[in-house]
Amino acid sequence: MFPELKNDLLLKALRGDTVERPPVWMMRQAGRYLPEYMKLRDKYTFFERVETPDLACEITLQPIRRFQPDAAIIFSDILVVLQALGLEVTLNPGEGPRLPNPVQTSEEALNLTVPDVHDRLHYVMQALTLTRKELNGEATLIGFAGAPWTLFCYLIEGRGSKDFAKAKAFYWQHPKAAQHALQVISDTTILYLKAQIEAGAQVVQVFDSWSGLLSAEDFNKIAFPYLKQISEAITEVPVILFAKGSWYALEGLAHRTNATALGVDWCVTPEYARQAVGDNVSLQGNFDPARLLSHPDEITRLVHRMINRFGAQRYIANLGHGILPYVPVENAKAFFDAVKSWGN
Repeated sequence: MFPELKNDLLLKALRGDTVERPPVWMMRQAGRYLPEYMKLRDKYTFFERVETPDLACEITLQPIRRFQPDAAIIFSDILVVLQALGLEVTLNPGEGPRLPNPVQTSEEALNLTVPDVHDRLHYVMQALTLTRKELNGEATLIGFAGAPWTLFCYLIEGRGSKDFAKAKAFYWQHPKAAQHALQVISDTTILYLKAQIEAGAQVVQVFDSWSGLLSAEDFNKIAFPYLKQISEAITEVPVILFAKGSWYALEGLAHRTNATALGVDWCVTPEYARQAVGDNVSLQGNFDPARLLSHPDEITRLVHRMINRFGAQRYIANLGHGILPYVPVENAKAFFDAVKSWGN
């Protein structure tokens, strides 16, 4: 059904096979820093881009044409799962994601049920299948979803927040309702990721963007159980867990889940991350996206130093979070080129 994979460098790094250099891709590599993306942004709304398979495929392929990374990540959004659960999500220019009617009561949370992901999110699967064919084996295709805790934050808060205090308060004030909501999100996410894999995803990543707002103890109670469930349920392809800001959780995620790899942000040293996870889990990250605003020569130096500190094996070169919208294209290219030139 799909073309033969010609570039399996990412899969080798995830398996722990010996590689000559680390694979490289970039979170949010399809997006706002690319002029060709901006042209589509001016013509279509955000969710028109997400929900139109041809557009999502084209946007996913844009950085592949420019930089030839080792992986493509499908263009979509973590909040489509909340849409599938029946909530309205808006994303207007300049204001970020909004849920006009977030969950406010325990009764509303308890009424959440697992949807038919094939019906509600069919456009994501169609985009994955189309993209996998168009890639023609030149890069590994990554699917993704938001982690239950991160989606719960938006479900309750209705927008981004510095502390998501409402979401935390809801959990402690209505624990049974909160745990029901988190379980529904987790079950939905598992079905969604399995559908993505059937549609062509060769690796999946789970983004827990707001887990770093939890204490270590609260992380183990609120976030960890669902990340563990997801990693144990997805057995078809490698699973990358990225719990941003949760440096304290690396050891537990490495040894108590079935994750194939763990993402790390720029607040963790390579040495600490390696020591925490051991030899059986790959690492991904941790270049500070803001350092892409440095001179290209400095980017090259920093990237080579990062790889030297992590080591080339069981490592995936990436940012510690998504690329910023105002990074010059030539600086992004310097990042990719630096990884490819490492060791030469």
